[in-house]
Amino acid sequence: MFFNLLLFGVLLVLLIIFILFICYDGRSKEEKRVEDNPYQLSNLQGKLKQYFYDNVNEEFHSKHLTRQELQKLKHQKIYLRKALHECNVGSAVAKRFVKEQIKEWLQSANKITPENINFVLPFHDVIALSCQDKFEILLYYYKTEYGAEAFYKLLTDYNLWNPKQGEDTPYEITQDQIHRIFDIAGIRLSFTDKLEIIAQRLYQNYKGHGPVDELRDMNIDGVSGGVSGSLSEKVDGMMRDATDGNTNFKNSIWVFFRGLMIHLSFLSFSSEGELQKICRNIYRYGKPGQLSAVRGYIVNEMMDGSRVVVVRPPFAESWSFFVRKFDYLGVSKLTELITDVDASLVITLLRLLIRGEQVIGITGEQGSGKTTLLKSLIQFIPPAYTLRVQELVFELHLREIYPERNIVSFRETAEIQGREGLDLQKKTDGTVNIIGEVASAPVASWLVMVSQVASKYTIFTHHAKTTKHLVMALRNDLMITGAFQNEHAAQMQVKASIRFDVHVAKDNNGHRYIERITEIEPNIHEDEITVRDIIRCESGKYLLVQPVSEATKEEVFTHLSTEEKDAYLQLFQLKGEGGNENCS
Repeated sequence: MFFNLLLFGVLLVLLIIFILFICYDGRSKEEKRVEDNPYQLSNLQGKLKQYFYDNVNEEFHSKHLTRQELQKLKHQKIYLRKALHECNVGSAVAKRFVKEQIKEWLQSANKITPENINFVLPFHDVIALSCQDKFEILLYYYKTEYGAEAFYKLLTDYNLWNPKQGEDTPYEITQDQIHRIFDIAGIRLSFTDKLEIIAQRLYQNYKGHGPVDELRDMNIDGVSGGVSGSLSEKVDGMMRDATDGNTNFKNSIWVFFRGLMIHLSFLSFSSEGELQKICRNIYRYGKPGQLSAVRGYIVNEMMDGSRVVVVRPPFAESWSFFVRKFDYLGVSKLTELITDVDASLVITLLRLLIRGEQVIGITGEQGSGKTTLLKSLIQFIPPAYTLRVQELVFELHLREIYPERNIVSFRETAEIQGREGLDLQKKTDGTVNIIGEVASAPVASWLVMVSQVASKYTIFTHHAKTTKHLVMALRNDLMITGAFQNEHAAQMQVKASIRFDVHVAKDNNGHRYIERITEIEPNIHEDEITVRDIIRCESGKYLLVQPVSEATKEEVFTHLSTEEKDAYLQLFQLKGEGGNENCS
């Protein structure tokens, strides 16, 4: 009996050893296969890093070169170092240069040819291509024809602009959809195409922003990462069921596109380290300081004008980044922004209110189009007026849009807060103040206090949901800063200062529109907040609800030309009718 048990134990141990040997041998063979393949992406990645390191640190004095040759090599090294520094902070020129260097290196140092390029990525084997491979091929293919509109064209061509959405799930583009689209597309790639795709992959893993690198360059509203998925590796069965099994926080890339957040669940970061690397690099333009455990967030802009926010633990529960893009190379016509029926009513009224030098707040939730509308409204300000702009970070870029105008923008820094910058503006010959976003009590207090003095008028944006909320928020800010001790007095000051609320909104399909234009009546002797909707959007159509109050009309008329007064009267159909009828 004892002998049988001993024999069984020996056999069991031998079996376990055999299984472990097979598994180890299998891993060793796989690792050896990777190591022996010089075209493996991971091998090329290591060589590429060393190549650039050697190039920017190379010493030329030991070489027998002429003075001209030495100067040329020095200039090339300086330019390469500059490109490597700027390529991942928003410089398209630097990025193109670095990618050209990578393509040249692939062909010269690694002898990549049409015969061996499929060893780098299996372009010839659809089954072997990953979902990321297929998406990047699709995006490259569309980019060659449509440029920065490639992502939008890809969505519309394959009906992804109405992304899969369940009753209780977010908008999402899945792996199955990408695999299906790739099969339908039937893309044929030349050697040059394949080389471009491989160069982009090597670039984004080395100096770029990983899987979001090319997406960031598209004409989208923004992209964010590290914002979804479970942070725990151990999720109980109930939680796993509730999240549909998706507990991988690395699968957390979202695109903000035309007012909608779309989860790209088919795309993921290779590791937490990759996400951290992106967060550590993407904000560095202009040297805004170090992201650290002590300073857990940084708000900055990139070279192309995009706004970037990065956060990290312990301030945030995870490493995350948020990029918002702003098209400042051109300004959209209001007829393109305001498209619902009878949009001309809104456009005419906005023009007359700005020409009438009224203090206007543009309100709405994030992503509803406040900044875009504000940039377009600047065209109605008389060209002779000088503009002074205060922002948290540079987002409006008004001088790029209106280079012929007298415009100076200021931003907050670690040493100079918004209130201090606004105080300085009073000494810079400004006619009109533009405040990119009233996001703090000191800035709000300054806005209210100077709306009746200093500049002619002010236009600003705010996140208030209703006009009464706007008044109360500004009133509370006056109290917080100590400008007023009495709530009633603070509220009267706000009502006397802010005249119109232009509230922008977006529906569930991402359509942006002006929900209403509301007047804040200057009844400074009454406790209540009296507002009147001048124009409202109902069922996709703009309606004139009632005219502007007589007191505000008289104030507006003091600044309008004869032609503008006629346009005002025609808008409200008030000629000879006393001006008190309902316009709906």
